Amino acid sequence: MCGIVGYIGGQEATPVILEGLKKLEYRGYDSAGIATLSLGDFGIRRSEGKLVNLENLLREQPLIGSIGIGHTRWATHGRPSEINAHPHKAGPVIVVHNGIIENYLPLKEQLKQSGHVFKSETDTEVIAHLIEEELKNEPDYVKAVRSALAKLKGAYAVCILNVHAPDMLIAAKLGSPMVVGLGQGEFFVASDIPAILAHTREMVFMEDGEMVVFSTAAAAFSTIDGMPLDKKSRHIDWSPMMAEKGGYRHFMLKEIHEQPRAVRDTIAGRLLEAEGDVYLEDLTFSDRQLAGVKRMIIVACGTSWHAALVGKFYLEGYCRIPVEVDIASEFRYRNPVIDDTTLVLVISQSGETADTLAALREAKARGAMNMAICNVVDSSIARESGSVIYTHAGPEIGVASTKAFVTQLTALYLFTIRLGRATCAIDASSGQRMIAALKKAPALLEEVLKLNGSTEKIAKKYMNARDFLYLGRGKNFPIALEGALKLKEISYIHAEGYPAGEMKHGPIALIDENVPVVMLVPRNSAYDKTLSNMEEVIARSGRVIAICTAGDEEVRGRAEDVIEIPSLDEDLDPLLLSVPLQLLAYHIAVLKGTDVDQPRNLAKSVTVE
Repeated sequence: MCGIVGYIGGQEATPVILEGLKKLEYRGYDSAGIATLSLGDFGIRRSEGKLVNLENLLREQPLIGSIGIGHTRWATHGRPSEINAHPHKAGPVIVVHNGIIENYLPLKEQLKQSGHVFKSETDTEVIAHLIEEELKNEPDYVKAVRSALAKLKGAYAVCILNVHAPDMLIAAKLGSPMVVGLGQGEFFVASDIPAILAHTREMVFMEDGEMVVFSTAAAAFSTIDGMPLDKKSRHIDWSPMMAEKGGYRHFMLKEIHEQPRAVRDTIAGRLLEAEGDVYLEDLTFSDRQLAGVKRMIIVACGTSWHAALVGKFYLEGYCRIPVEVDIASEFRYRNPVIDDTTLVLVISQSGETADTLAALREAKARGAMNMAICNVVDSSIARESGSVIYTHAGPEIGVASTKAFVTQLTALYLFTIRLGRATCAIDASSGQRMIAALKKAPALLEEVLKLNGSTEKIAKKYMNARDFLYLGRGKNFPIALEGALKLKEISYIHAEGYPAGEMKHGPIALIDENVPVVMLVPRNSAYDKTLSNMEEVIARSGRVIAICTAGDEEVRGRAEDVIEIPSLDEDLDPLLLSVPLQLLAYHIAVLKGTDVDQPRNLAKSVTVE
């Protein structure tokens, strides 16, 4: 979740690195720092808090040099503070690090016994001291780095400077994301593409166990144990403007409004309307292989887990294959029952979620078929999966996921059609009907976005509530969970999502005139039952905010506030219902003055367990 940027070339490093760190603010952080080398000298500047604090420090105490590394830290070992901020230095060695070193305590004790004095509480400082210690016995700096890295257990992406090697930058990766940018006489390294996209579109994606040694003339790739590698670059066609706010007040609001476009991009070129089928270009399974699937497990975290719950309804309902949905952080610790007829599908926006990646590896080790739904091309999960469905949502900067969620729902719907057609559970005419409904979704999402103003008025009315309850049935129950998650993520208001039918089994005790209850009541097969649940809330003085199908006078006559969405096939109600819930959470958060794009204690990509 930390952000890393490194640079070596002909420019001043500090502005390049600072710009890159700003692009990584979405990853979440509590401190930041930069180190540069110049003519055999070095400088380090670090500060606690937001990046603006580091900027102010650099104005007072500038850094010069055309080689440097920078970091935004999300605390894992050691409290947020200036002393725990990266970069860390030991002797001539300066390090920034993303990940967790699992064996840092025994290493730290060994190094202390050798006379090393530690200044921070972090696991990262061990890396710098370990390299310094290796240099005592191995004068070749690169070999010393290799030897030190071989002793680390855990996950890391590191950038390393040496005051005595002022024309060299070393980077290595094991379990944490890292991308290298190739320029003209200059090189960049970062945790994610947006950090360096303004400077180059030619990217090399580092794999686990790889290392690169940069000079101004070359980038030498190898394995950590020294085997040379011939790495190929990939041209990235994202525009830097895609990562800018585009005139919106917050990235989150911009990304909410990008959802019609994102869904269009997810389905573009994939719909085979005449055949009632879809084409998924990176799905490598044959129809025969898909027909052999006897069971599915979908594994994900957070918002992606909510998408997975909706996917269970799609896949079981249409394909008649039993589907389990697992939280990734629990999956590999429960000794799951898997064989070669089990298809494990992992879902991750970033493709770097540590728990989800670990679950994927566990499934592969047990012989399961495997695939991923992912947004980031060539991310770790995408590369390691047997097949992948890219969502093509584009960069998502806001920590609270919006367009990633609706595109994951879309990808799950597409895969349902493909699997159903492969197994003959869905015939051509049914596939045509499903595709016809899906094609309507982007335009209807645009209609829902017109509710922004009315949703803001409702937000003003309820912004001071201390608790919210969200209720839905069937495939809309996960949307209730997602709505509650969005509200608590960015407004810090306690919120819970429940199946509406479960209300009488506990949550009903919470309901009174002070608790707003968001009811998802579109006209679908569960409409009458959900309406009855709404009446139970009203009978206990609950304040109902109902999201219903346009023109529903029955709901309008009962609920205190109503948000109406267009009518669509009930399979796709989750897409349309998601948007008002996102807008409601957004406007309440803005009214409360919270940091919408970077809520406290959260990070965009959870790249540590």
